[in-house]
Amino acid sequence: MKEAYLYKKLPNKKVQCRNCAHYCILSPNQRGKCGVKENIDGKLYSLVYGKVVAIHVDPIEKKPFFHFLPGSHSLSIATVGCNFACRNCQNYDISQGYKNAKEIPGEDLPPEKIVTIALENNLPSISYTYTEPTIFLEYALETMKLAKKAGLKNNWVSNGFMSEESAKLVIPYLDAINIDIKSFSDEFYKENCGGRLQPVLDTAKLMKKSGVWVEITTLVIPTLSDSEEMFRDIAKFIHDELGPETPWHISQFSGTISWKLQHLPDTSVETLQTAYQIGKEVGLKYVYTGNVPGLPSEDTFCPNCHALCIDRTSYLIHRYDKNGKCPRCGADLDIICI
Repeated sequence: MKEAYLYKKLPNKKVQCRNCAHYCILSPNQRGKCGVKENIDGKLYSLVYGKVVAIHVDPIEKKPFFHFLPGSHSLSIATVGCNFACRNCQNYDISQGYKNAKEIPGEDLPPEKIVTIALENNLPSISYTYTEPTIFLEYALETMKLAKKAGLKNNWVSNGFMSEESAKLVIPYLDAINIDIKSFSDEFYKENCGGRLQPVLDTAKLMKKSGVWVEITTLVIPTLSDSEEMFRDIAKFIHDELGPETPWHISQFSGTISWKLQHLPDTSVETLQTAYQIGKEVGLKYVYTGNVPGLPSEDTFCPNCHALCIDRTSYLIHRYDKNGKCPRCGADLDIICI
């Protein structure tokens, strides 16, 4: 347990959490929407500091990052909790399952040990992932500072629903972030996630403006987030506000592994391909489909001469680029190399 970095004390021992865009106002003994920040006698505490619930070595492409250290592996960590409650969540056992639990589960693992594990396994980066890293900000930030000193890269896989204060705290130590833009509808965010769209867009713009490498992911859910209008709106936002070099990952939804949407079918390949084509028509250089291995749309092609530069089949990677340049014409592929 650690006192939270971002909160405001209010009368009658209430506090306002400034960690994410919910800005929860909490009475004593009350927890925020994330389930892991608690008001204890007028002070706000993180209940998950140093308590890892998941730690794995993953291909960086699993995050997904396709232009950040491609072909490498990353030490991936998470605590329990999330500031969203997405009905489509596939990690709901750790994001939602402990929100009403008295005791917070997790293995005691201080930031120093996490960095040591990454170094001992010759891993170039640490990924803060599986659940929303904003909710374990204090733990993530202290780990990131040590990782940076040790020459490691830090990346977040995030829903983007953070406060500006949180974003500005982590940006100096953050190398890359993959942000979910789940829909371009505020109604979708309110009904499916318990959040709002605008803070997500604001975070994406701030990260890009601050020099953090940004990739965007959209999970295409049949009947909820699969319209051509929505695809075009997201693609135009990425192109106009983040830049045409920003990769867009369009992922297939699977109802069987979702929290509350088991009744919905998997996203059709045709729908993914429609979104892919719209992204390219809008002018995005790098559009990818996800969760359907074997499609050409998970490969990286040169935006100038269209040569195959990175061939991907699931997490099997063949790189033909020359240190981030096209092997045929030498064009820059917007790749961050080790």
